[in-house]
Amino acid sequence: MKKQNRHKTYTKTALFAGAVALMALCPQTHADTGVDALLNKLEQKGILTVDEAKQLKAENEMDSANDMKKAFDQKFPMADWIKSMKIYGDFRGRFDDVTTETPAFGGNDNNMRFRYRIRMGVTLNLEDNLEVGFRVGSGDSPGATGGTTGGTPLSNNTTFQANGSKKFLYVDAAYGSWTPINNGTWMVKGTIGKMNEPFQQSAMVFDPDYTPEGAALQATYKLNDKNEFVANAAGFVIDQVNTRGPFLLGAQAIWNAKWTHQIESSLGIAGYDIANQSHFAAGSKPYDSNLGNTIAGGAFASHFNPIVLSGSVAYTLDSFPLYKGAFPIRVGGEYLNNPAAANNNQGWWAGVTFGKIGKKGTWDISYRYQRLEADAWWDQIVDDDNVALFPTSTTAGAAAGGTNIKGHLIKADYAITDALTFSFTCYINDLINNPVSGANSSAVHAMADVMWKF
Repeated sequence: MKKQNRHKTYTKTALFAGAVALMALCPQTHADTGVDALLNKLEQKGILTVDEAKQLKAENEMDSANDMKKAFDQKFPMADWIKSMKIYGDFRGRFDDVTTETPAFGGNDNNMRFRYRIRMGVTLNLEDNLEVGFRVGSGDSPGATGGTTGGTPLSNNTTFQANGSKKFLYVDAAYGSWTPINNGTWMVKGTIGKMNEPFQQSAMVFDPDYTPEGAALQATYKLNDKNEFVANAAGFVIDQVNTRGPFLLGAQAIWNAKWTHQIESSLGIAGYDIANQSHFAAGSKPYDSNLGNTIAGGAFASHFNPIVLSGSVAYTLDSFPLYKGAFPIRVGGEYLNNPAAANNNQGWWAGVTFGKIGKKGTWDISYRYQRLEADAWWDQIVDDDNVALFPTSTTAGAAAGGTNIKGHLIKADYAITDALTFSFTCYINDLINNPVSGANSSAVHAMADVMWKF
């Protein structure tokens, strides 16, 4: 019996070795496909067990990965202290439509645009918990407005226009970080450079595409399996004026709790301040596309140092029709108050989200109502897609994002595959205080996106 078992094992080994040797003569992609097909056939005929076939496939994949790594290292040698490298990015195609109706400014306005966004980055993980990141992104040129040599701080969109003219790529992120503590209980991380905005706030406070420049410190303390505390602090340069700022300073504390396997919550408080605000006039902003703040004598009428409260509660169902996996339902909101402004100094939103987009076949649908008063926060860094019609602005009769806006947001996302998603977003807004009596300031901003992630 032992002799027979040994003979069977030798046969299996010889078959696999011969298959691998044969496939090695072919290009790698064909070799991997061929080996898998052969192992499947041997499994079907009972020559290999299911576990044996899986083990041999895993060994073949590991060998292929090692061969690829060796070839890459030979072509692109890297320093010994580089532990790993990750390349990532996305491409998004967008149909963008802004519809307004204002007889005082030419009747109906239907501004349809086709746009794209491309972002590509690389992250290098180094020894001693060091990291370096770099990302480039598309974006429209500011043209004659804005007073800046770069693209808008709040968007990587590029509009189809100018007869197929060549378009721009900008540095979207460039940073170095160090995580001196990361032991499962504490995590402390410092970052310097141009980075993803580190505060966990909604688009009412920071536009999702905003990548500020400066330094940030982030810390997480895991009290136990159910409670986690997060702290974020940062200082960012807004502009270089007479060697003194202005600067954006902020600090945030968050408590995340998981009460049961179905119920979790988050509660946060944050404070922000624009230091040296008097060192730049309202007319000399880094760019000038958003609107809303009260201007008096060529300067902002109010200082900006808001306090922001945020919270959410989520309940996860074990299943839900037409959804793969556990189904979360999240209710949340934020409240913002700028004590430096005498009036028009509050903002808030409340909303609900059903589901969560992720792997293929998952989706989400959300609704939010938001009201952000004129001097609650600086209009240059809030959601620039949340638009209304500003009839007396420098872009008279045009729709723009900023403050002094109230309205609805409806959003839906669907994962067609793991890498391909479809999204529909619709803002239905109006001005809170309309400076022109009787003028229509309403706007509907609808966007349909298809995005490839890699």
